[in-house]
Amino acid sequence: MKKKTDNFLTPAGAEKLREELKQLIDVQRVSLAERLRDAIRMGDLSENADYIAAKEDQAFLEGRILELEATLRDATVIKGDEGGRKGLVGIGSKVTVVEDGSAAVTYTVVGSAEADPRKGLISNQSPIGMALLGKRAGDTVQAKMPDGGMLVLKIDAVA
Repeated sequence: MKKKTDNFLTPAGAEKLREELKQLIDVQRVSLAERLRDAIRMGDLSENADYIAAKEDQAFLEGRILELEATLRDATVIKGDEGGRKGLVGIGSKVTVVEDGSAAVTYTVVGSAEADPRKGLISNQSPIGMALLGKRAGDTVQAKMPDGGMLVLKIDAVA
């Protein structure tokens, strides 16, 4: 089966997801199993709120484990800045942009699995990320926003 190539992770992002997966499997799954054993010892499972809550938590936990395993299995881990060698914005690039009349903002373009806009990590699949990919310092880009508006950004630097 061919690996999907639209799911990218930086080495740091992949490591962060591996650590979360390890924590879920080695710590939280074990703790939850103990909670379930304790709830089962209480008897009548049909009216046991602790048991019902633990089963719901278990379903959520197992779902997250499956999600992380699939993300790590299907992701392409990029080796640093994909486009920066040529001065182009790629996945892993740090890009400093200026919106007319605003202060400069620096983003790192990452795959959607590790995007966190509040921390300056924008997805390559986001409107801004898509507009920046393949561009270089000095270029002006337009990103169509979800509200229908257009965001115009000038690229100051690509690292």
